[in-house]
Amino acid sequence: MDAGQLKEQIELILKEMGMCSESAVDLLMLTAAQESRLGHYVKQLGGGPARGIFQMEPATHDDIWENYLNYKGITSFFKVMMAYRSLDSERDQVLNIAYQIAMARVHYWRVPEPLPVEGASRKLYIQELADYWKAHWNTWKGAGTAQEAYQNYCRYVEEV
Repeated sequence: MDAGQLKEQIELILKEMGMCSESAVDLLMLTAAQESRLGHYVKQLGGGPARGIFQMEPATHDDIWENYLNYKGITSFFKVMMAYRSLDSERDQVLNIAYQIAMARVHYWRVPEPLPVEGASRKLYIQELADYWKAHWNTWKGAGTAQEAYQNYCRYVEEV
């Protein structure tokens, strides 16, 4: 997927949700670069359960709905989520990019630790985003590394 076009879509959806920031956009770009090579894969290689450009696992998807969104009431981002959701959850997780963007953002939104903010060094900032991805998306259980995420961001999004 073209990085510029994906970034435009992420910005559009996050603005509609009222959850847009430069850090959020960059984090989702890094997540997509690491998890699916920026949309090259929409199903986890090796038969695993992860799906979509962010390779969200169904258990994570369901937890977001069951233990977060269903208890938040009707807010602007919840309305956006409902607008992008179809009756086929598995289809949404594979083919519905707007829905995947919204779900990925809500996943990170639940994390109490604030997103890294870009400072004087773009390289350091992207590394901090990679560390954040590792801690809150891939976790200590996952095979991915923060260094690999940083390298994939540079390969698929922008060289820093």
